[in-house]
Amino acid sequence: MHRRKFLRNSSMGTAGLLGASALASCRETSPEPLPPTEAKGPVAVCTWDFGNATARAWEVLQPGGQALDAVEAGVMVEEADPKNQTVGLGGRPDREGRVTLDACIMDAKGGCGSVMGLEGFVHPISVARKVMEETPHVILVGEGAGQFAEAQGFERQDLLTEASRLEWEAWKEEANYQPIINIENHDTIGMLALDAQGNLAGACTTSGLAYKMRGRVGDSPVIGAGLYVDNEVGAATATGLGEEVVRTVGSFLIVELMRQGMSPQEACEEGVRRILQRNQGREDFQIGFLALNKRGETGAYCIHPGFSYRRFDGSGHRNIPSESVLKS
Repeated sequence: MHRRKFLRNSSMGTAGLLGASALASCRETSPEPLPPTEAKGPVAVCTWDFGNATARAWEVLQPGGQALDAVEAGVMVEEADPKNQTVGLGGRPDREGRVTLDACIMDAKGGCGSVMGLEGFVHPISVARKVMEETPHVILVGEGAGQFAEAQGFERQDLLTEASRLEWEAWKEEANYQPIINIENHDTIGMLALDAQGNLAGACTTSGLAYKMRGRVGDSPVIGAGLYVDNEVGAATATGLGEEVVRTVGSFLIVELMRQGMSPQEACEEGVRRILQRNQGREDFQIGFLALNKRGETGAYCIHPGFSYRRFDGSGHRNIPSESVLKS
């Protein structure tokens, strides 16, 4: 089968190791525009192996529910899980020991909402949705976001669990206050969904870089960087070191590449290739993209060899592992 045709019909993510040869593995393409087609849903996908999250999203989608409700419900599962130290309750704190959360959400009509540096609320994704639906704004930050959350009926609580506190204290003894890049081996949950009505939505939520400087915000709550949805084309979300995703407006780039005719897989590879070009020789970070188009096709690409993503559709629940393009 021709490689382009294979990728267009495949939902298999791939991964390459950082380096000059990784650049060569991301091929140049001149894709042919995709012909118009009916949307083929429902589908729910999320970054990393968060099977409980996609299962919850599918519970919303399968009886005919909306993509927006599905992505919110799906990522809320991880926000409430104290064992997941990269999101919500139990998230690793900043270097001052305070858990600050970032999240954004986007619907099929182009509506979007975001919170940054939110403290004391388990579900920043739900606060972000309220920003989208109940205010004329897109972004609320810090204590202002917290005041808004309280006004909307969300309850404050301490998000720093004992496990995360002990790890933070151990880090302070030996880290010289340097944030640790990707200590978690993964971060963030980004989720994309296509419902039976053919509408797309996306959500992205995180506790951010472990032991970050107070006030630091990455890509996850930034519309166009950590998440972007265009209901005519597709949706994309990112994972990894947020600063690099912000610099390339990564998720918007992926969607625009799909608009130009690339498959989700081809678009994700091109997005990673551009970041690699800016960071030749650097080996201390990871970047990955996940994309879903209106056909229900998915693609993913990451410079971390352990990357995988979860997909739930009518054929069942699958964890789709990455394959390393390079063996050394």
